[in-house]
Amino acid sequence: MTRKYAARRRTFLLSALAAVAPLGSRAKPAPYPTRPVQLVVAAPAGGPSDGLARMLAEDMGRILGQPMVVDNRPGAGGVIAAEYVARAVPDGHTLMLTWIGNATSPALIAKLPYNIDRDFVHVTQIAAGSNVLVVNPALGIRTLRELVAQAKARPGKLIYASSGNGSSGHLAMEMLKQTAGISILHIPYRGGAPAMNDLLGGQVDMMFINQDAVIPHVRSGWLVPLAITSSRRNPLFPQLPTVAESGNPGFEATAWAGISAPRGTPPVVVERVHAAAVTAIQGPLKAKQEAIGVELVGSTPAEFTAFVRRETRKWTQVIRTAGIKPD
Repeated sequence: MTRKYAARRRTFLLSALAAVAPLGSRAKPAPYPTRPVQLVVAAPAGGPSDGLARMLAEDMGRILGQPMVVDNRPGAGGVIAAEYVARAVPDGHTLMLTWIGNATSPALIAKLPYNIDRDFVHVTQIAAGSNVLVVNPALGIRTLRELVAQAKARPGKLIYASSGNGSSGHLAMEMLKQTAGISILHIPYRGGAPAMNDLLGGQVDMMFINQDAVIPHVRSGWLVPLAITSSRRNPLFPQLPTVAESGNPGFEATAWAGISAPRGTPPVVVERVHAAAVTAIQGPLKAKQEAIGVELVGSTPAEFTAFVRRETRKWTQVIRTAGIKPD
């Protein structure tokens, strides 16, 4: 072997080793998590979304071996929280409690500083909660079909309340109006409590409201439930038909929550977060949420991604047809 050939061979081998070395280092992912994980929530402390996030964070933190800390960043219809997460380092240490507001924002808010489909990795859907359509007993209506018939006979005369423009109850009613071909006047309130007070007092006729919040008023006879917005009946109201069963095929409107991460989060980290979340919702969290009528899901990243896309398309159509504008 000549010196020239030997030198060339050594150069080739060193180059090959240099090319293989990075591949070998990439094959061993860094441990995760290495510090506390931040779960960003687009809601103030004390509400139902915050409560779900805190229960989830406690269990997931124990499973992951690092604390999971809830970071409340309310405001601007969830844009503040989502933008913060979209700009975070994509290493799995900053996650977002995704919610229905992330699917409605593209149609409600012009020029979002992020794209809910492009700038996030959707890890899993955690939960889905239904709304119940309730009416004041003075209206004399006992079924959704009766309500639709009266609304058609008196277009624009019946009044419904919501907790605000763009809320799940507002969107559910607008979708019902569109599918049933009826006209009902909307009165938006700043929160569910004042809306409920006026419904109980007879100032408004009806509203869609969270299934757990309406239970005491239904049991006392102060409100009459007509239908539930989920695709199947809810254990809290086993005799109550769905909106779809009541003459509106395909109707479904749920207030849901899931976990998303910034785009670019490594697949191995996504897998670890997904596994921890699915394990967590099979623990004590399951019984606590099901007791208030919330369904626990635990979908795959592919399933949740497809779900978010469907929800975004559905609510964009409803919002644009209704001409809904944010408060």
